[in-house]
Amino acid sequence: MLEIGWLLSRLGDLRAILDVLVVTLIIYWLLWVAQGTRATQLIRGVIILLALVYFLGTSLQLTTLNWLLGRTWPALLVAIPVIFQPELRRALEQLGHTGAWLRPHLPAGIEDELDRTVDEIVRAAAQLARNRYGALIVIERDTGLQDFAERGVVLDAKVTRQLLINIFYPNSPLHDAAVVVRGDRIVAASVVLPLTDNISAAGRLGTRHRAAIGVTEESDALAVVVSEETGQIAVAHNGRLIRNLDQDRLRRVLRSLLRLDRPAGRAPTSNGRLHLPARPQTKADGASARSHQRDAEPTKTV
Repeated sequence: MLEIGWLLSRLGDLRAILDVLVVTLIIYWLLWVAQGTRATQLIRGVIILLALVYFLGTSLQLTTLNWLLGRTWPALLVAIPVIFQPELRRALEQLGHTGAWLRPHLPAGIEDELDRTVDEIVRAAAQLARNRYGALIVIERDTGLQDFAERGVVLDAKVTRQLLINIFYPNSPLHDAAVVVRGDRIVAASVVLPLTDNISAAGRLGTRHRAAIGVTEESDALAVVVSEETGQIAVAHNGRLIRNLDQDRLRRVLRSLLRLDRPAGRAPTSNGRLHLPARPQTKADGASARSHQRDAEPTKTV
């Protein structure tokens, strides 16, 4: 009996340790999600206000203030979700994305469509970068972007590099804002996206880059950005920006994030073997091939 009592007492201690550990992890996770956003200042302000009021009420024995403070605690349970609604929504969306690794591999047909779509986007981005035409291409994944697409001009057209280049041609009716791609279709163009509030991530970036980071903060989408000023290509993912990409590295990044496992630039034949696509090599392709030798250089991430 003594041994059973000792085991129960030890089990109680383990439960207490587990309880404290779980609460600590939850608080740490919430603070990590709020890091770099306006919620950090709000949390600091709420803590300072409550600490000041509690100190005044207990040290000076202010009866009315203590009574008011005691009645305020239940109201905070309602006020906190209202005040931190964007941050809580972002935290829940990120928690929902944690199960992405459980998804099976894509079927062959869908993977072929994504493979062709990635190739068209990469070649379009490379030509846009050479001409220094600003562009923002958003690739939809699990999180639907229909709410954003409905704000733009609905197209429902097949993804081709010629169409993407024409859309972002300067002074064309649809060149401003973003293009939303779903599968192998361009859903809409001239789509207005939310801008990021993360000052550390945005820095001195322009509107296109801030919109790319903003849409990836609210969804699991990928955003390809071409800078109009510098001609540099970047990819936004999960609120972070991968910059200074050339054509070859852009293809590898997109294929990696979209979980396309076949080697880049190859497609299956009717007998299941792989072959290189038959198209003439341009100067840009030669430059991207030479850049493949510099693949060991780490990608800069902001």
